[in-house]
Amino acid sequence: MLARETTPSAIVKYLDQYVIGQEDAKKVLAVAVYSHYRKIATFAHDKGAIAKSNVLLVGPSGTGKTLLCDTLSRLLKVPFVTADATSLAQTKYVNEEIEAILQRLLDRADGNIENAQRGIVFIDEIDKLKATNAQSGAISGESVQHALLKIMEGSPVKLKDNQYLDTSNVLFICGGAFVGIESIMAKTHGFGFIATSADDNQNILDRLNKRVKPTDLFEFGLIPEFTGRLPVIANLHQLSKAMLVRIMSVPKNSIYRQYIEIFRGEGVDLRIGPKVFEQIAEIAIEYKTGARSLRGIFEELITPILYVVPDHPEIARVEIASLFEDPRLVGRK
Repeated sequence: MLARETTPSAIVKYLDQYVIGQEDAKKVLAVAVYSHYRKIATFAHDKGAIAKSNVLLVGPSGTGKTLLCDTLSRLLKVPFVTADATSLAQTKYVNEEIEAILQRLLDRADGNIENAQRGIVFIDEIDKLKATNAQSGAISGESVQHALLKIMEGSPVKLKDNQYLDTSNVLFICGGAFVGIESIMAKTHGFGFIATSADDNQNILDRLNKRVKPTDLFEFGLIPEFTGRLPVIANLHQLSKAMLVRIMSVPKNSIYRQYIEIFRGEGVDLRIGPKVFEQIAEIAIEYKTGARSLRGIFEELITPILYVVPDHPEIARVEIASLFEDPRLVGRK
């Protein structure tokens, strides 16, 4: 299932090429994924021998939860689908919606049930399921949590064409912003009564105090049974300006690198100064959407330039020094 060289550290190294920051979350996710697929391989002939460790990613919007999961799935070469918990809560046919998610997983596996049963399902905005009052034509968030319990633990689900997909080995990763959970943690956390005698002990204590506890999730609005299906919890932190700048230019598939290649295809050298990335990052911080708005702002900068360049073969280089200044178009000598 996993190549021998695909160790947790190797997984983190791969994630580092595409995801900026979130070192702690990367390590937690890498170990969870590694142990999940190792357990499947080790106990392949002993069904029910392992307890599945699904993962909960807690962090503000735009901090990289979906990107982490998508990048992981590419490394592992397993079928991967995303779903939205909000959509599940807005339908009165939640079981049909859940079946549709698993059908998409099977489609991603090109119809191969074996492969689909080892896939990853990422359910975003899981924190939106805390609502207890059902909206018109929908069901309550708590009811959706109950509906998800069975598949997250592992059970055969009937799909179209009378096919059954067993979710026992499907890894479920849930994500959410959990706005306000910090205030809950501030009230409930306090492992200070544990005796500490060395720096290492204090480090462990600090880590425990920063960790989201199941009781925090109960108070937030997740039911104990649902929280119990998500034993591994990883925290993602708000992205700093420096991290936003790096996101645009450092990853292998960063938007700047993509446009460098597009302009190169036109025979043009694209050069964007460091100040531009800082300005875009500042605007993104104002928008309070994390990395999600970076692409839109960057595209807005590039669109008028790329509109002109293909019709002017005499342009050899484009230089952008500031978001608020016209670009410099340098001709061929």
